[in-house]
Amino acid sequence: MPVSVPPRALSALVGLPLLLFALITWQVVADGPLVGVDERLSRALVHPDRFSELLADLGNVQVAVPVLVVALGYAAWHGRATGVDHWWLGPLAGAVAMVLVPALVAPLKEWTDRPGTPAVPPAVGYYPSGHTATAVVAYGAATLLLVPLLRSPAVRRALVVLCAVLVLGTSYGLVRRGYHWPLDVVASWCLGVVLLAGVRPAVRRTPPGISRSTRRSSSGTPSSSSGPS
Repeated sequence: MPVSVPPRALSALVGLPLLLFALITWQVVADGPLVGVDERLSRALVHPDRFSELLADLGNVQVAVPVLVVALGYAAWHGRATGVDHWWLGPLAGAVAMVLVPALVAPLKEWTDRPGTPAVPPAVGYYPSGHTATAVVAYGAATLLLVPLLRSPAVRRALVVLCAVLVLGTSYGLVRRGYHWPLDVVASWCLGVVLLAGVRPAVRRTPPGISRSTRRSSSGTPSSSSGPS
């Protein structure tokens, strides 16, 4: 059955990140006071090294998207094998969220035309961070799809922690290496949360190993093999 999300909680989950994203975007376009704070924070944090570059690479399409593809495939296979109604809905929502990342980020980069930090060659189009958005949606959607399929609460918690580590590690690497300003990263967090809010209701919570026919039998509805009651 669909994950139950109270309308008020869903509105907050979408509304607050959208509001913050709009505020940051306005400041970037208008060169507001928040941009000055952002630049000072960047100067304090930037220290390019090999480790920060490796962390930033976690947001590469070649790294993050294959992780999501594996999760999409496993969730689809598991849902169909266990007889989950509309088993394709969660994987489809995860795939659509990932496709929306470049569709949204590319025009925003062109519109805001923000220059990069002094640590990168002179160029524009750094806001928001595509690597951060890719990491948030790829690792986040994979986690949303896989967590309901895991039996052990400890393993589920470990997967959530791993997702957070990957996203935060990518974000830290991008800022530390100087590939992005901090606000570029925070804005992509907001964008990613909004996209994941569309994935969460589509994920079906079915206990591992329990098929549709098993659920029907346990609730008193005869399965195809039990005959009339």
